[in-house]
Amino acid sequence: QVQLVESGGGLVQPGGSLRLSCAASGSIFSINAMGWYRQAPGKQRELVADITRGGTANYADSVKGRFTISRDNAKNTVYLQMNSLKPGDTAVYYCYARIVRRGYIVEQAYWGQGTQVTVSS
Repeated sequence: QVQLVESGGGLVQPGGSLRLSCAASGSIFSINAMGWYRQAPGKQRELVADITRGGTANYADSVKGRFTISRDNAKNTVYLQMNSLKPGDTAVYYCYARIVRRGYIVEQAYWGQGTQVTVSS
């Protein structure tokens, strides 16, 4: 089995920063893309950022210049550094990873349980 465990969410004032982490563990052969989605109340889940195994990052327009995604392949971990946070960033943040399990050929998408980020004064 494979698990993704997130950490780092919480309550922060507008203009503040948070850093999310997501570690993958289990029967992993390789991890391809990793990334973060978010879902605000009453809205659809949307892509925040993702990153290839080689380090090429992609961002939603709404977070460009404020958020930075990175990963540590040796630790099977992806990070999201969030700066200049706005109330509109309030959401549950989910990490995902496209993983090839040991003994398998085809990759599958795995999701974390979600972590709440609240930006409020």
